[in-house]
Amino acid sequence: MKDESITNFGLLIAYVLPGFVTLFGLGEVSPAVKTWLGGGSVDSATLGGFLYVTVASVAAGLTASTFRWLVIDTLHHRTGLRPPKFDFSRLGDRVEAFDLLIEIHYRYYQFYANTLVAGAFSYVAWRISAGGFAAALAWCDLAFVVLAPVFFAGSRDTLRRYYERSGHLLAGAGGGRD
Repeated sequence: MKDESITNFGLLIAYVLPGFVTLFGLGEVSPAVKTWLGGGSVDSATLGGFLYVTVASVAAGLTASTFRWLVIDTLHHRTGLRPPKFDFSRLGDRVEAFDLLIEIHYRYYQFYANTLVAGAFSYVAWRISAGGFAAALAWCDLAFVVLAPVFFAGSRDTLRRYYERSGHLLAGAGGGRD
């Protein structure tokens, strides 16, 4: 049961929360999505609506994760953060340790990087709804300027830790590095 809780929490932070941030931003430019998120009356909240938003959040989170892979992973790799060369023949009795490294490092990397992507999307959507980038500055501008570098730094640190520790655990002939 404990393992399920950790895994479920990891999936929640890796996909559902960034997906909800994406939906929130989409709600700025789509009245339909804003209604899904409770932008209508309080009476509109239903169990079906909750499930719909949850499934939509997972889909949006997976989409943000794809953009994360395309942009953030590439940026980290091109700026010196190299993935280890895994020797999966060494996995055997190390599966639990590898799973733990995924849950305590990689899922947090996914949260930080996916939320960075979702936040950037939501920021642009909010800016469009506020009249574009020529409109007056607001608290959302400050929030994005502060949070984006924090999420980027957090993503880089947690990915580095994941690469180092999982690389040691499953080091190939090259000692864990390409």
